[in-house]
Amino acid sequence: MNATLPAAPTSAPTARPPARLWRQWADRFVVYLPVLLMGLFALASYWLLRATPPPPEPAVAQPVTSEPDYFMRRFSVKVFDADGVLVSEVFGSEARHRPDSDTWEVDEARIRVVGENSVVTTATARQVISNGARTEFLLKGDAVVVREGQTMADGSRAPRLTFQGQQLRVFTDPQRLLSELPVTVLRGNDRLQSDTLDYVDADRVALMRGRVKVRLSPR
Repeated sequence: MNATLPAAPTSAPTARPPARLWRQWADRFVVYLPVLLMGLFALASYWLLRATPPPPEPAVAQPVTSEPDYFMRRFSVKVFDADGVLVSEVFGSEARHRPDSDTWEVDEARIRVVGENSVVTTATARQVISNGARTEFLLKGDAVVVREGQTMADGSRAPRLTFQGQQLRVFTDPQRLLSELPVTVLRGNDRLQSDTLDYVDADRVALMRGRVKVRLSPR
């Protein structure tokens, strides 16, 4: 007869201390922390790249047109020298600047210039066109240029000069006046008419061509 021996009692598994578990998780976290940080940096960089607007495309150069780029209406412009003395005045109902030719167009223009020896020259026209350097002026429509007489060395005063025509071209350097259309010149009480005119102020010489009419008043 075989007798069965009773099994030895087994002891229950012992629980792992909580502090040891936390230490293991902390060790694993420290090991994988650089990888997590690199992943976060990569995601942040990708988000910034997507959120950053693309660089602006280079501006395409626009062709320069004859359309005015700016204008003035019912204006008055005064220019003074370094000593505060008035040099010139320009009045007009409207002024336009055309960029393709760098020219100014002034409607119903009136110009007043104070030159050497305080000699005043005025010009009026329905329209005045000037270049960007203000050295050439084209007066169109009822154009009138008046140059006041200057005081001479003997105290006498030179007669006033008046130029009248439908189109006068004035240059400032050197001072010159041209007309390819009929023009009338008044010098004091004298009256001269011609088909064309070329007047140089430095020489006080007027070259008149075509049908020339002269009316001289007695001195």
